[in-house]
Amino acid sequence: MIFGEKLKSERKSRGWSQEELAERLFVSRQSVSKWETGQNYPSIEIIIKVSDLFGVTIDELLRSDEELTEKVIKDSKQLAHPKLKSMFELLFLIGAVLLLAKIGIFLVNKFTAFDVPLIGDAIIWNFGPLILMIGGGIGTDVLKEKYIED
Repeated sequence: MIFGEKLKSERKSRGWSQEELAERLFVSRQSVSKWETGQNYPSIEIIIKVSDLFGVTIDELLRSDEELTEKVIKDSKQLAHPKLKSMFELLFLIGAVLLLAKIGIFLVNKFTAFDVPLIGDAIIWNFGPLILMIGGGIGTDVLKEKYIED
């Protein structure tokens, strides 16, 4: 039995209208209608609520419909990747800021009477921004390729 049929069957066995089920799930009646007709699928949060409400396992709901299972898997991957992507973008950004700081200090020292020292080891200032920017760029690319493969 596919998810929509299971949902409709459980709803009707309790004598609930689509409106009543929608109120219990805090969604619109149109959402319930689309789920029952297979036009759309709920999020994993709603599936958990449906499971609790009807006293069926999440496994029963997910395994009843292959498309729903694929949607939940795809959604979970999309939720995980933005956090990693943000981390790699932050590494790249830190590298870019360090590079701009170094260039700015170089220009100030070259064209003014000021002598602003770079705090820390020269190797850090010479290679640190490059390593951070390359690491962030490669990480983002690997993540993008991994998501495409899955």
